[in-house]
Amino acid sequence: MAPSTTTLSKVYSQGLPLLTSASVNPHAPVGKWLLSTSSLVLAMVHIGGITRLTKSGLSMTDWKPLGSRPPFTAEEWNTEFERYKTYPEWEQRKSMTLEEFKYIYYWEWGHRMMGRVVGVVFGGGWAYFTWMHRPKTLGSVLPLSQSMSLAMPTNMSSAIPTGYQPRLALLFAMGGAQGLVGWWMVKSGLGDDRRGDRKEIRVSPYRLAAHLGMAVGTYSLLVWTGLNVLSHPLDVYPAVAKEASTAVAGGAAQKSLLSVVEQYSKSLAPAALRHAQRTRAGVLSTIALTGCTILSGAFVAGNDAGNAYNEFPLMNGQFIPWDDMVSSELVPRWRNMFENTATVQWNHRMLGTFTALSALGVAGYGLIHPAGRAIAAQSVSSLTPQVKRGLLALGTAATAQMSLGIATLLNYVPISLAACHQLGSLVVLTSGIYSAHSLRYASRSMLTTIERKFVPVS
Repeated sequence: MAPSTTTLSKVYSQGLPLLTSASVNPHAPVGKWLLSTSSLVLAMVHIGGITRLTKSGLSMTDWKPLGSRPPFTAEEWNTEFERYKTYPEWEQRKSMTLEEFKYIYYWEWGHRMMGRVVGVVFGGGWAYFTWMHRPKTLGSVLPLSQSMSLAMPTNMSSAIPTGYQPRLALLFAMGGAQGLVGWWMVKSGLGDDRRGDRKEIRVSPYRLAAHLGMAVGTYSLLVWTGLNVLSHPLDVYPAVAKEASTAVAGGAAQKSLLSVVEQYSKSLAPAALRHAQRTRAGVLSTIALTGCTILSGAFVAGNDAGNAYNEFPLMNGQFIPWDDMVSSELVPRWRNMFENTATVQWNHRMLGTFTALSALGVAGYGLIHPAGRAIAAQSVSSLTPQVKRGLLALGTAATAQMSLGIATLLNYVPISLAACHQLGSLVVLTSGIYSAHSLRYASRSMLTTIERKFVPVS
């Protein structure tokens, strides 16, 4: 027996919240562990950005998978400093003192050890939840309201939801590969082929983009998976009227019943559903633009392109500096897209601007558009409170990020502003991921699932 529309309206007054308490979600500890790990990845990316900005990335000239302690004694520091002097970067930094070397060494060492801390937290948590932790027993029925309940499975043996182990294995593999990609990147600045470089010795911008891209990809998947786990009961377990909940809990009838999120989607009027679908499409487009902008930022950093054309919106008095964007020295010509200072910076400017405009556009369409306001006046809104908060955060974060980027450029890339600018990109990305997840009731896969179950909500 499905809940009535009146019952649904009362349940949905709070939207589709994340269930963070183990008293209502047996999977909540797993979700919080995943989101905590994602916050560590975010911190690692931030520290990595500062490591690059302080030109510390080539200070450690070897790599040990399990890590090592830093030098302690004067003799150990002198040995490490002498090893650094045998590599190409020293030829351009011969005025460096031992104290200055210690400063850059600690940044690189801290960045590497932060990566290993993330690995221990994720690997340890995965092992704990797989073999040791058992979910809190909540019974076969979980009340949602006075007249509506969730039919919970009675044979739950793990807090990790069914089907999530392969994704956790993928995340573990991505984390391990990240360390290898990081060393592959560093090696590009240590080779003897870099001796005699006229430009400042830096790591390959292509490898830097790969390193940052993998970190951002891992972070995004951690956040999405954590949100999925915290919303798992509302997304998967059948929602039924209380008088029928005991009868269907744990039974075969569950397969034909809709979850809370599926019932929400089913209860939307056609116009409301279209509005939600278009909003979600706009959010996904903004996420894609944000990812492209982050990668283009890696090429700006890898080519030190932020220290040129320090004006906005023009570049050397032109909107598009055509004469500077194609260098005859870069063959084949496509290399200008990734190695030419003017082209790389122009690409980042345009992508950043389009990202901000896209974020503001989708936030405006979702929150201000007349269709959205009219639909919200009906019994079930096209946008939940979670979606509205996500869209507001997305529009605000993208606007602030673009402003921060302009300020960073005009001030010749000070470390403080540049580090905040990189961190801001992940804030925009997180806001987009949260908004897209909150709009999951309008996803194509959700609608396909409902059609397959083909159980109308009455």
